[in-house]
Amino acid sequence: MKLATLKQGGRDGRLAVVSRDLTRYTLPDITTLQAALDDWEHCAPVLQTCYERLNADPAHGSPFDPAQCHSPLPRAYQWADGSAYLNHVELVRKARNAEVPASFYDDPLMYQGGSDSFIGPRDDILAQTEWGIDFEAEVAVISSDLKQGATPEQAASAIRLIMLVNDVSLRNLIPAELAKGFGFFQSKPASAFSPVALTPDELGSAWRDNKVHLPLRVSLNGKLFGNPNAGQDMTFDFARLLAHVCKTRDAAAGTIVGSGTVSNKQDSLYGSSVANGGAGYCCLAEVRMYETIETGAPQTPFLQHGDTVSIEMRDEAGNNLFGTIINRVNTQ
Repeated sequence: MKLATLKQGGRDGRLAVVSRDLTRYTLPDITTLQAALDDWEHCAPVLQTCYERLNADPAHGSPFDPAQCHSPLPRAYQWADGSAYLNHVELVRKARNAEVPASFYDDPLMYQGGSDSFIGPRDDILAQTEWGIDFEAEVAVISSDLKQGATPEQAASAIRLIMLVNDVSLRNLIPAELAKGFGFFQSKPASAFSPVALTPDELGSAWRDNKVHLPLRVSLNGKLFGNPNAGQDMTFDFARLLAHVCKTRDAAAGTIVGSGTVSNKQDSLYGSSVANGGAGYCCLAEVRMYETIETGAPQTPFLQHGDTVSIEMRDEAGNNLFGTIINRVNTQ
């Protein structure tokens, strides 16, 4: 099934069940997505019944407008973002002539982001140009409750919903923060999630091995910028990432875990761009790393006022699965 949160009611919005084709919605008796996640065993069948009726009757429901949506969870108890695509990490290290530590291939990288207030899928990114504004297109999952020490197998069974993410990064603030040895904070402002979160069964065979095996499509100012496959080159699957979260703590229902920037292995700057037949990129930093490696310095600028990034994922038939994230930069 497909679920969204409308900008109605209080700060946690109003839960809506959305039709498979994303054209209509209905309001269930369960008012928020967090309430559904807190009692998933009881709420999921109720929501599934609403979903089946909505899809069976074209006259049922109201027109769905993604612009009226919050992120599916407008705020969450936890937002932890991994870096599961080690090609991205390898490029970062290579661009500054550093080796990737061997432990990175066995122990996932992860940071804890701000989850008290996300921006909506059609909201502006409010930031200053000098901060080095970048987008990061990712996939994320929402889990039910997990106990400390949960295994990857237990974590896999707790995955309830899947979303897309624009994990906004302020690149020019990152070096000074990391130099303090205490991790990201100001350099990681509010993220935006897709209009719709869906249950894994909606992906059919594209959901396997706890990965989404479909291209993630990223456009910048209306031009295709990246189209890498999210199931390819993902070193740590979502079950492994969730188990990492739970090594020393419980994870509450509504925990969001991101994949990190989706990145496919490519041979060179020339061959990696979409224009030259490559998979392209899911962030500006990655093309800047290729430029640094091959030319000695980055050339592509970070986002400027008025720039717009779009992120979506389509199935093999071309159907938009999650709705489209469209975020415009507003520096005023």
